[in-house]
Amino acid sequence: MKPAEENLAVIATLAEKLAYQAGELLIEERQKSRFDQHYKQGIELVTSADIAVDELIRAGILAHFPHHQILSEELAPQVDASLARSSVLWVIDPIDGTINFANGHPHVAISIGVAINGVTQVAVVYSPFLKECFKAIRGQGATLNGEGIAVKPPESLGKTVVATGFPYDKSQVPHLAGRLSTVLQQVQDIRRTGCASLDLCSVAAGRYGAYYEDVKPWDMAAGLLIAEEAGAKVGHFSERIDDWPASIDGRQVMAAPASVYQALFDVLQTTLERTAV
Repeated sequence: MKPAEENLAVIATLAEKLAYQAGELLIEERQKSRFDQHYKQGIELVTSADIAVDELIRAGILAHFPHHQILSEELAPQVDASLARSSVLWVIDPIDGTINFANGHPHVAISIGVAINGVTQVAVVYSPFLKECFKAIRGQGATLNGEGIAVKPPESLGKTVVATGFPYDKSQVPHLAGRLSTVLQQVQDIRRTGCASLDLCSVAAGRYGAYYEDVKPWDMAAGLLIAEEAGAKVGHFSERIDDWPASIDGRQVMAAPASVYQALFDVLQTTLERTAV
């Protein structure tokens, strides 16, 4: 299956339309304070708005493309790797930054990536409270509210603002805090917004110099393509050990301009080696 340019444009238009509709729903839910909250596995916050947005986007996709596959955080969190490599797969985070959403913070996004044969081809990340829509089609560059964007290469790692995040599973915090300490000693500063898709888009827009984290596919599939199309080098700072497509594999993912990518990669590698000893 080879993606046709006109088909990608149609998919991108639909993804953007659904993201804006989802954003309107989130604004209304917050204004009326009518969403419920519960926890998955006792630790991960989920709101009724997460479910409602997931349902809205899913219905919109299937109405236009009934044979496309969907991987979404709330309603369809499991997809076989072989299926992901041989189909059109929509990768959706209905609310990236659920804790931010529930607590009134603006760093919230709807993230929609579309992979064909395991390679992300279309990406939309929309932040309804910031009124920012990031969009990319592979090979056509990245935009913010319709205007082209590009990374801003830092002079050195020591002058780089780096974004990252932490998981719900607190058992990983001691190791991740050690990694953070190592990175912080080598960079200008660290930022943590609680919204991975917007962190990647901030690299794309030149607001951050780099990003690294260990996340799920729906957290990064769209943002990674947007960063890449804006000129970032993207990859993983650990060896990939299974058949999951690289462009939608969020494990130990990173993005940075080429000027600092290798330097940050080397620092992150030292944290892996220290853990393995």
